[in-house]
Amino acid sequence: MKGNLFQMIRERQWLCGVIAGVAFLAIGVVTGQLTVIWKKAVMICLECIGIG
Repeated sequence: MKGNLFQMIRERQWLCGVIAGVAFLAIGVVTGQLTVIWKKAVMICLECIGIG
């Protein structure tokens, strides 16, 4: 039983990573970080192209 539990956990580690990633993205959106990151990304793109 013990070996099967650890094997099952190892096989599903990617799922824990996906759940953690989605949770952190949701936290970022709720705290308003999405707009901050979007503005920085747009400014970097505009500077790189040479428009801004």
